[in-house]
Amino acid sequence: MPAAVHLVIPCYHESGRIGPFLTELCAVTQELGGVTIRVVEDGSDAAEVRRMREILAPLCQRHSHLLDPLFLPDNRGKGGAVYAGWNLEPTAEWIAFVDADGSCSAAEVARLIRLAREQPSPQSALFASRLHQFGGQVHRPWKRRLIGSVFGLLVSTLLSIRIHDSQCGLKLVPRSAYARIAPDLRIQGFAFDVELLAALHDSGCPVQEIPITWHETPGGHVHLIRDSLRMARDVWRVRQWRLGREHA
Repeated sequence: MPAAVHLVIPCYHESGRIGPFLTELCAVTQELGGVTIRVVEDGSDAAEVRRMREILAPLCQRHSHLLDPLFLPDNRGKGGAVYAGWNLEPTAEWIAFVDADGSCSAAEVARLIRLAREQPSPQSALFASRLHQFGGQVHRPWKRRLIGSVFGLLVSTLLSIRIHDSQCGLKLVPRSAYARIAPDLRIQGFAFDVELLAALHDSGCPVQEIPITWHETPGGHVHLIRDSLRMARDVWRVRQWRLGREHA
């Protein structure tokens, strides 16, 4: 039997984009077998929740591996939504998340699942990466590409962890590794990936960057300047927490 994978899709006002991607993702993962999917709606308003239910209901009826969605009463942030979904599935050997917008295609999700399953046992986390020099085909506005490169350099420098793209919206993590670090994870916003990276690294779990094909989908909720500053602040917080643990 293939290693079980539980895939979470965090959503906040994503009803306008998730439908085609989720339809394709359900079909692709059904062929793979051993994959469960759960959409986590992160505290959107009542009208958005209603639209999401209308999109998800027929897909859940058609695909048994698409589990009942989780509707959070309040907005926790992307990381909070991912962790809420992961914590509901304690048995899968791999836990994962992918962004709802389809910028990372269902085919790429399936490819990384296959790569994860090639490991004799879940050992290394797989982080998708959007850098040209890694070999992936990346179609992304130049401003986002520039800010992403600067942020990757910031993360690598402040945390002393070699990483090019910590923020790509597709990651697979061994369940056993997550269980070790979950009590120490604090950040629930967009920079949760950075804390997750640092925690995995410090726990001894290797992180592999895997180049992917990426087609930026318009309509995202990230404000480049405002959210980049917030994320930089969170990187500094992660650095200080790590230093504090080292000197404890």
